[in-house]
Amino acid sequence: MKKFLKNMKKKFSTPSDEDMMELEEEYVELDTTPRQSKKSRVVVRMFTLEDFSDVKPIIDSLRDGNVISFINIRPLKDKDIIELKRAINKLKKTCEAIRGEIAGVGDDYITIVPEFAAIYRPPRPKVAEDAF
Repeated sequence: MKKFLKNMKKKFSTPSDEDMMELEEEYVELDTTPRQSKKSRVVVRMFTLEDFSDVKPIIDSLRDGNVISFINIRPLKDKDIIELKRAINKLKKTCEAIRGEIAGVGDDYITIVPEFAAIYRPPRPKVAEDAF
């Protein structure tokens, strides 16, 4: 019984200086300063489509992989709707190639995000077939 009580006292008592030294030696100090490389930063860029040739800088920035693009399509929409469709199709193909997402924002903007991001799309309400 004496041994049992002695062991219990030892387990539940405050550690001695020798025990603390042993415990301190078991810990390793870690560097907690954040490291960010330029590649890990996300860049949000605004673009304006005034001509079909304005698609190239957008595609180049998307291929970098860390750019979220907001594109104003209004100038090209007012100028030539056929060229706008061509430009959007090219952007869609690039978006598929980088496994990103593309979505319209209102009537005048589209946004393209890379693979690591997602565009929130609210669920559409289901229309009952009996309503027609």
